[in-house]
Amino acid sequence: MKCLWFSVLFVTLYVTFSSAVPLLSEIEKNEKDWQFAETYLNRFYKLEDRSPKFAKKMENYVSKSSLSDKIKKMQEFFGLKVTGNLDSATMEVMEKPRCGVPDVAEYNLFPRKIKWKKNNISYRIVNYTPDISPADVNTTIKNAFKIWSDVTPLNFTKIYEGEADIMIAFGAQEHGDNYPFDGPDGLLAHAFPPAAGIGGDTHFDEDETWTMGPNGYNLFLVAAHEFGHALGLAHSRDPGALMYPTYSYTSMDEFRLSWDDVKGIQALYGKSNEVNPSPKPPPPRTPEKCDPNLSFNAVAGLRGEMMFFKDRFFWRRNAQLPEVDLTLIRSFWPKLPARIDAAYENRERDFLVVFKGNKYWAINGYNIMPGYPKYIYQLGIPKSIRKIDAAAHIEETSKTLFFAGDQYWSYDEAKRVMDEGYPRLIADDWPGISGRVDAVFAQRGYIYFFRGPNQFPFNIRQQQMVSIQRINQWLGC
Repeated sequence: MKCLWFSVLFVTLYVTFSSAVPLLSEIEKNEKDWQFAETYLNRFYKLEDRSPKFAKKMENYVSKSSLSDKIKKMQEFFGLKVTGNLDSATMEVMEKPRCGVPDVAEYNLFPRKIKWKKNNISYRIVNYTPDISPADVNTTIKNAFKIWSDVTPLNFTKIYEGEADIMIAFGAQEHGDNYPFDGPDGLLAHAFPPAAGIGGDTHFDEDETWTMGPNGYNLFLVAAHEFGHALGLAHSRDPGALMYPTYSYTSMDEFRLSWDDVKGIQALYGKSNEVNPSPKPPPPRTPEKCDPNLSFNAVAGLRGEMMFFKDRFFWRRNAQLPEVDLTLIRSFWPKLPARIDAAYENRERDFLVVFKGNKYWAINGYNIMPGYPKYIYQLGIPKSIRKIDAAAHIEETSKTLFFAGDQYWSYDEAKRVMDEGYPRLIADDWPGISGRVDAVFAQRGYIYFFRGPNQFPFNIRQQQMVSIQRINQWLGC
């Protein structure tokens, strides 16, 4: 008898809005939110018992107090303020695309540290998707396994007939394991953890559009995540980890297992036995907001929020919410570089501008504006400048300041030309500020200069620096 432990399901949860539908009353909207939360929490924060007795029980009404307890569990897992209420931050997380395995350990249907009892693991691709050539599928699957074998003693061998440890297949709807798929844009894939029979097997929904790039669903990223589960990993609370519940795109050129992923898989199987004469850099760690040595790559506003960029991430600070939210840049803007150098918001024209190297992008909401990226030289920056270190928009004057090295430029947003007489030395016009800066942000008559773990608020009218502060205070530390 085959042992069925659990399935890992990528789920796209979304809400469709239509201008043809009348606005809901507050009571109706609140009730719909609770219904949405009930569905979400029963799926991800409650054991699913498929017995008839359980099915009968589920017909009963679930009280809001019971749901509130599960909301607290969910908020705790995602690092939100634990209130038990359906606030906007909680609803936003609930609506994100995600994997369907329960997030909290005590809800999982398998014992901790389940693993293969051997290091040589076989896999077989039973069939192929028509979306990608068989050769590309073979390469993608091989690469998805390789990210795990690179950091462990595991070896993966492809076989072409018979039963492998990990059987890989594409199927639609009910495909033979009692965990049916649901058509396009719902459940993307599922996998079973190490065990005899169906254990380790990984299935992909054929109703999805599988790709090698940013469009549709990237087969490498989904497969790599699923194989993590097939090797025994549960979900991570680290938003930078491959094993984090939500799906986001990263190109193959930029993809690396995070420190959290490596730590998890090596806890099961140990480190790689191979001696690498050219050791790779350590796996990237997700930044911690209260790290005393934290620095920012860029700081900008966006429609009333503040955004603090660091490596692949940014923190969102909303004055109405008590907690900051750490998010992958690619979760918001899949086609932007994974790391940026500078950013600023032009509120008059309602766009965010981000810089990476000698290029920049203008963004309206979630959309990159047509015609971008452009080269920074089109703004009037000399071609001797290879990158912008920081940028800040001063709303009162409609000027944008660009900083590079120990110099800065002033750009007239209304005329869309660089002001004459620039560049100028930072130290000459901003007493107390000298040399390169990491980020700059203008707000309410002040310009905040960021360098390393410190910020330097500068009073524009008085033309003086008023203090030296730690940057962590922006993030609630």
